[in-house]
Formats: sequence, C-alpha cells, structure tokens
Amino acid sequence: MAKLTFITGGARSGKSRLAESLSVAYGEPLGYLATGHAGDGEMAERIARHQARRGAQWQTMEEPLDLTGVLTGHDGYFRAVLVDCVTLWLTNLLLTHDDPARVMDEVRSLAALLPTLQTPVILVSSEVGMGIVPENRLARTFRDLAGEANELLAAAADEVYVTFSGLPLKLKG
Repeated sequence: MAKLTFITGGARSGKSRLAESLSVAYGEPLGYLATGHAGDGEMAERIARHQARRGAQWQTMEEPLDLTGVLTGHDGYFRAVLVDCVTLWLTNLLLTHDDPARVMDEVRSLAALLPTLQTPVILVSSEVGMGIVPENRLARTFRDLAGEANELLAAAADEVYVTFSGLPLKLKG
C-alpha cells in the first residue's frame, strides 16, 4: 500500500509548491497528473508557469475526467504521482455530467482506488468553502461537492496538509 497525501488550501496559498517538494523527495521518475486544460490565454499562462517551475524531471499526463484510469494505468511506473488538482477535476465532471451524485460516485471510486496503488499519490485540492454563500445554484452545488470530496479524500489520506500564505500546516499523519 502506497502513501496518500492530501493538500488543501486557498487560491495561491502554496499548495502546488508544497506538493511538488513532497513529491521530489520520492525520487525520479515523477508523474504529474494535470486535470486542467488551457481553455484560454490566462490558463495557458498558468500551466506554462507550473511546467517551468517543475522542470524536466516530471512526466505530465493531462486528463480532465478519468483520474482512476490514468492512476491505474501508470501504477508502479513512477516513484510518485502528483494530481493537481482535484477541484478542477470536480469542475470538469460537474460540467460534463451535470449530476452531483455521479460526481460523488467518481470521488468515492477514486478514494477506494488510492489505497490499492503501489505508487504514492499526492492530491492537491482547493478549499472553496470558507467564503460567502454563492448566489447561484451551480456555484453552490460546486462548493458543496468540493467540500464533500475534500472531506472524503482527506479521510482516506495518510497525511493531510493545509496551506495559508505559503505556510503549510500538517493536520494528519
């Protein structure tokens, strides 16, 4: 059974940098499972910044929906896999299926798969529930899904961190 690490925090809080440093400690080769895609120029710029910071030691796999399939298909190949990020994956699933119950089924499948993998996995997920209540149904649905998913994945994790202003706080493990 491989180690599962879950990292959460707000936007630009240092989650990805922490996840990258924890991953590098496992040695190479390293897998980076990206759930976002460059739908516009700003997102393309974000992706390019992340790739430049990581460097050549990482093999990037882009998959917006089928995390369990990619993780299963690459199990045992990498020394560690970093998934960045769970909340973009949830967005992709919700916009594709428009069915919160189906999205949570995918989260439960992921949570059940993770302890069976040989490869350590580091999950990054944004904390979106600490702000105001959104004014529209889709945003409220997403906020609730992200909270439920984070809770389920944190419960399955061996280690859990939250980051604030670039500072990590270990909550579990």
